[in-house]
Amino acid sequence: MTSEFDPGESASIVSITDRVKPLAIGAAVGSVHFLGERACFVGAEESVALATIDGEISKVPTHFGGILCAASDGKRLVTGGDDGKLIALDAKGGTTTLATDAKRRWIDNVALHGDGTVAWSAGKTAFVQGAKGEAKTFDVPSTVGGLAFAPKGVRLAIAHYGGVTLWFPNMAANPEFLEWAGSHLAVMFSPDNKFLVTAMHEPAMHGWRLADNRHMRMSGYPGRVRSMSWSAGGKGLATSGADTVIVWPFASKDGPMGKEPAMLAPMPTRVAVVACHPKNDIMAVGYGDGTVLMVRLEDGAEILVRRNGGAAVAGLAWNAKGTLLAFAAEDGDAGILEM
Repeated sequence: MTSEFDPGESASIVSITDRVKPLAIGAAVGSVHFLGERACFVGAEESVALATIDGEISKVPTHFGGILCAASDGKRLVTGGDDGKLIALDAKGGTTTLATDAKRRWIDNVALHGDGTVAWSAGKTAFVQGAKGEAKTFDVPSTVGGLAFAPKGVRLAIAHYGGVTLWFPNMAANPEFLEWAGSHLAVMFSPDNKFLVTAMHEPAMHGWRLADNRHMRMSGYPGRVRSMSWSAGGKGLATSGADTVIVWPFASKDGPMGKEPAMLAPMPTRVAVVACHPKNDIMAVGYGDGTVLMVRLEDGAEILVRRNGGAAVAGLAWNAKGTLLAFAAEDGDAGILEM
């Protein structure tokens, strides 16, 4: 194996690396998002770097310490830190403190709803706060592993040890508990609101069909799944955790039950991050050696966006229109591609 990606090993791969605008963030990056047409590179601690396609970078201080989580709806970026603060960043670089944990606990999960509602967690407690009004809280049996809002209505999925709790913070209805042994971390609803899936502490995923809570076991991974992304329309769920992108089929009413996943874009290193295009059946894939590919879901055709550069890819993001792709490695080496 050579130290750099060798196109000669796969002559069919087209390279567009020369079209990427390189960016030097100058600090470790934890994740990548978009606010409008500006890419947001969330630092591992203290600040967020905003960058334009022209290469202009401005850093915005956000936390006193580590940044533990981040979520964006394209209009604002909300981050949680080990300083116990929840901070919102707008596209102009303005910041607002949304909450400060009374016990100064770490805020390590955050989720955004389309109506402006935000959810976050500290320890075993999940919080939900609308655009107006006080935060509502709900305690689960163990530390919160992940949060996600349903596509319709204000229903929050709270992943934790032993399963997922579905909470309606604006209703008196009792929360629903979806049980499955083990520690559940990241959680996502399917875009059509028919399925719920979690990434587990062990190298596996689990899912439920929400109509009848039927279980879906998605196992066989060599490593833990740390990144998940729904394809346009929710027909497939792309995941990391192996040296290929594992794409589970969700087009039918049974989801992936009884079906084999597609395995795309194999490399001699693990997939680190996946990000599906918001409109077309393509995805961006970042690997543990720094390589970034664009991959067509239909047939697995690949385009090289970034050659391997040592540090693993930490984040990938598309803007809402799907015209810009931003990426960053863990060491802060980053870039933006205009489609």
